[in-house]
Amino acid sequence: MTETQIETPGTKLNITLGQAAPKPEAAVAAAPAKKAEPVGGYWWGTGRRKSSVARVRIKPGSGKLLVNKRELGRYFPRVQDQNSVVAPLKAVGADGKFDIFINVRGGGTTGQAGAALLGIARALRNYDSTYVQALRDGGHLTRDPRMVERKKPGQSGARRRFQFSKR
Repeated sequence: MTETQIETPGTKLNITLGQAAPKPEAAVAAAPAKKAEPVGGYWWGTGRRKSSVARVRIKPGSGKLLVNKRELGRYFPRVQDQNSVVAPLKAVGADGKFDIFINVRGGGTTGQAGAALLGIARALRNYDSTYVQALRDGGHLTRDPRMVERKKPGQSGARRRFQFSKR
């Protein structure tokens, strides 16, 4: 039992409190990074960009990377798109350590490359949670929310107006 005195202007209170609360025990050490269980031997990740959707499967292997059953360089001829697809692997230092299979549909080549980037980053995050900080620092786990603006009525496009004739 603890007795406490509280003084306020004009009054003096004696309060008896019950037993003191138990002291918190030392914090339990955080468990080491845990790998998620693979589904069918693969770690999955889904990426979206504009109207493209990429379904990505990864597993430890020799570094094979196939996009819609074709080599990366044959599917994405632009070097910019190839670099964006492998950027998450380079961010975690895992290029050449995983076999990656990507199925991508919809949109154009740049949107598909962006979707594949996000899918690979999410699959790596599912594989090992220690990769999260490196992927976040590179901005690979953030989905790009930009979409095509809709066409408005009374206009020929989203912003474009019909031609105006004064006379």
